[in-house]
Amino acid sequence: MGYLFATQEQMDRLVDYKDAREFHLKKDRRKRDKRMSLSDAIGQFVQDGDIFAETGFSYVRSPIQAYFEMVRQKKKNLIGIGSPMSNCSYFMAFDMLAGIHLSYIGVEMRGNDKNFARAIKTKKSELLSIWSHGTMALGFKAAQLGAPFIASKQLLGTDMLTKNPYVKVIDSPVGTDNSPVALIPALFPDVCIIHVQQADRYGNAVIEGPALNDIALSAACRKVIITAERIVPEMTIRNNSSAVIPFWYVDAVVDLPYGALPGCCPGHYYWSREWWEWLIRNATPTEENIKAYFDHWVFSTKDQYEFIDKLGGIRFIDTVRKQMQAAQYTIDDSLVSFDYQEVIPKWD
Repeated sequence: MGYLFATQEQMDRLVDYKDAREFHLKKDRRKRDKRMSLSDAIGQFVQDGDIFAETGFSYVRSPIQAYFEMVRQKKKNLIGIGSPMSNCSYFMAFDMLAGIHLSYIGVEMRGNDKNFARAIKTKKSELLSIWSHGTMALGFKAAQLGAPFIASKQLLGTDMLTKNPYVKVIDSPVGTDNSPVALIPALFPDVCIIHVQQADRYGNAVIEGPALNDIALSAACRKVIITAERIVPEMTIRNNSSAVIPFWYVDAVVDLPYGALPGCCPGHYYWSREWWEWLIRNATPTEENIKAYFDHWVFSTKDQYEFIDKLGGIRFIDTVRKQMQAAQYTIDDSLVSFDYQEVIPKWD
């Protein structure tokens, strides 16, 4: 098949401060019930050609079940961005990503993602720009603050500057030494999906544990979908915590228990190490393997509950709940086993 490539308009829109400001000023900020199904939220707010930002951290509080729904709906010509962006690989396998702005992709101790390497080497997906974790985070933070850019010493002395068309280096206009600084532009993705532990029907959302870039992204992105372990009354959030993400940034709220599986959600459940090892070690080496893997886990399931049935049903859920409680020292960890059967790569 012929591969799609990023357009100049998509490249420019990421840093179009004026367009993003006008979009946000026109956004409906009414306090209204935004609940809808996952299928409807993805269908309405994730459009072909969008600049799509990953959230969470790899398999920690990432909206993985929502990403699987994007795969089912066969979204096309997306541009990926995120820090990190460990889930973009399987988007590439299904011709969803025309290009990526890369800061990091990895699966830590699971192994090397051969599908990602193959997609980049064969130019199935373009590598549009390279960032450090810190500079990409500063770009999202600049957008949140309403600043067109942030001056930083990051990237100076690295060759990432030669692979990034957005960052500019100037002599510092403040201070006495006029030393160089890198101007990190505000970054405005089109859409992100953020998984949280609690949200109300209006979109006020609470993240328990590290928020990473997600708060900044909720302000930076033109469209925001919240998926939540629990939808709670507004007064629960008002009385017990402050809203980490306020409702006026949010376009859709999805009641999605277990929405981070097969990753983990702090306070709720641990992750499935075997699932990730099978994906990385045995599915990513060939396109045929990864497509067969997703036929089994994604295309043959309609929601997170059918996915859980394949993971082991209530026994699996009981195990990962106890593992999370033990990891957070809320139960006696001597009663919980973290042992598992390591997946041995078949291609070795």
